[in-house]
Amino acid sequence: MKKTTGLTTDITILSKEISILSKEIKYTNNINIMEVCGTHTMEIAKNGIAQIIPEKINLISGPGCPVCVTPARDIDRVLEIINSYNLTTFTFGDMLRVPGTKSSLDVEKSKGKKIKICYSPLDSLEYAEINPSESVLFLAIGFETTIPLTAVIAKRAIQKNLQNFFIFNTHKVIPPALEALLKDKSIKINGLILPGHVSAIIGAKPYSFITERYKVPCVISGFESYDILTSIRNILIQLKTKIPEVEIEYKRVVKEEGNPNALREIYDVFETCDSVWRGIGNIKDSGLKFKEKYRCLDAGFKFPIKKIRTKEPSGCECGMVLKGVKKPYDCKLFAKVCRPDNPVGPCMVSSEGTCAAYFKYYKYNYTEN
Repeated sequence: MKKTTGLTTDITILSKEISILSKEIKYTNNINIMEVCGTHTMEIAKNGIAQIIPEKINLISGPGCPVCVTPARDIDRVLEIINSYNLTTFTFGDMLRVPGTKSSLDVEKSKGKKIKICYSPLDSLEYAEINPSESVLFLAIGFETTIPLTAVIAKRAIQKNLQNFFIFNTHKVIPPALEALLKDKSIKINGLILPGHVSAIIGAKPYSFITERYKVPCVISGFESYDILTSIRNILIQLKTKIPEVEIEYKRVVKEEGNPNALREIYDVFETCDSVWRGIGNIKDSGLKFKEKYRCLDAGFKFPIKKIRTKEPSGCECGMVLKGVKKPYDCKLFAKVCRPDNPVGPCMVSSEGTCAAYFKYYKYNYTEN
């Protein structure tokens, strides 16, 4: 469809097309469309997209927030390393307040631990270079979008023969998690809005199993309202025609083959392994571990810790929210005990968290106490 003059006109036309298509698709139940990316979740909430499409279309959030899917045991392991060894730790801001079983990075920072917020992984590497007497730990988190940067600093650390730089790796990859959700009988997904940033790295081919094996339509979407509504419309067209495909709506950024250079950086340094996702469990080949050449950087090997007991927050429904089974306001803690100033689970902490989005933008759906 060619754009008409003015964004408002475009959105009006799209919403009308979506309404017509939703009536033409003869589903007894709702049409469940999952947006995988946390940025999409925030944009959908911020721009009121759910309010301008038919109620029959149920937008559900998926596990597209790396902070949110990091299990409590990884937080606990980092905290144990920090408390057992004299380290300077670098982390992204979203991780600071994520609660572990008994503490958080923010709490440990307030107790005097050397924990610094960084805006780029390179900050931690540069700090290690100019402070050779300090052991420096970078907490690596994120999906395919941020993994290339971790790979770059790992390569540079080896090239520079830095003996005081280490990485605690929690990186995960998206496609295996999507397959785990599609296999889960408790979730009914009729269409997928795929992440634009991740897809800029991996391209479209890794998603082919979604349409070939599960016959679920999917569209790689940009982040403007126009992008998201176009993606919803195109998913409905695929449902109507019963011809599922991996479509790239975000063509101004995403190429079919992705970014070969970035992928090369990733798999020079890492190889796939199983990984635990909060709320979903262990997913085969959904994580990354260092190849042998880079194992000396792995904080998990360098800093052994005693066995720890991990417990997810009592009453927290983050796991069910991340699977798309529940909405944030289905959680008894939401907006009552769990709030941005007192987060119980990671979905309320992260700037891409579903609970944070609902708290900020969907206040008509719950009563604040």
